[in-house]
Amino acid sequence: MNIIEVENYEELSIVGAEIISGRVKSQPHLTMGFATGGTPVGTYRELISDHSTKKTSYKNVTAFNLDEYLGLSGDHPNSYCHFMKEHLFQHIDIHSTSTFIPNGLAENPLEECRRYEELIEEKGGIDLQLLGIGFNGHIGFNEPYTSFSSRTHIVDLALSTRKANARYFNSIDDVPSQAVTMGIGTIMESREILLLISGAGKQAALSRLLDGDVNEEFPASALLSHSAVTIVADAAALGTRGRFS
Repeated sequence: MNIIEVENYEELSIVGAEIISGRVKSQPHLTMGFATGGTPVGTYRELISDHSTKKTSYKNVTAFNLDEYLGLSGDHPNSYCHFMKEHLFQHIDIHSTSTFIPNGLAENPLEECRRYEELIEEKGGIDLQLLGIGFNGHIGFNEPYTSFSSRTHIVDLALSTRKANARYFNSIDDVPSQAVTMGIGTIMESREILLLISGAGKQAALSRLLDGDVNEEFPASALLSHSAVTIVADAAALGTRGRFS
């Protein structure tokens, strides 16, 4: 596990984007796993800037999103499909036919999970998966006690997760209670994983991860068993464990 310590969120975003754009340049047909939430927004902003100024091309990139809320259409302003278009896809030259996100309105959500797994396999698996981490250690929407062998599945969102995401909705009552998410087993099959962690609020989660206890109670601890994980964390998230504190 490689840990890159940065001073602040702005530097984290720059470093995260440099890692992603570097992989795209060296592997133009990259299959990339994208994440949503507040943490990667700055990284996406830097990727857009790099695309504009340095002309890094995504024409041959295939994109898979980690998750999507059940019950929201792709054009709903709080859907992750809309999020990815707004914060990245519509600003770069990636083909819309090469971006894949679970269907939140699928008539048969279980079948949608199977379809998504098969699609990832059909495309040859994910080369680089971008992740954030939840306060309770969730990755994707895999809440505590999710099996480390889980595949894409339907998850009941923990109250803490819904509270954390309520800032994007009118109230917590509007936050969907379920989502479709790549499973931990699916994530772990990615050839490389990039985990971005920012802010004092994530300090406890990062500290627990670095303590090294692999336990399904803390989903992110599965990453300790992966052979190619890079963590980019800022001083606030690292706390006393960081060289900037």
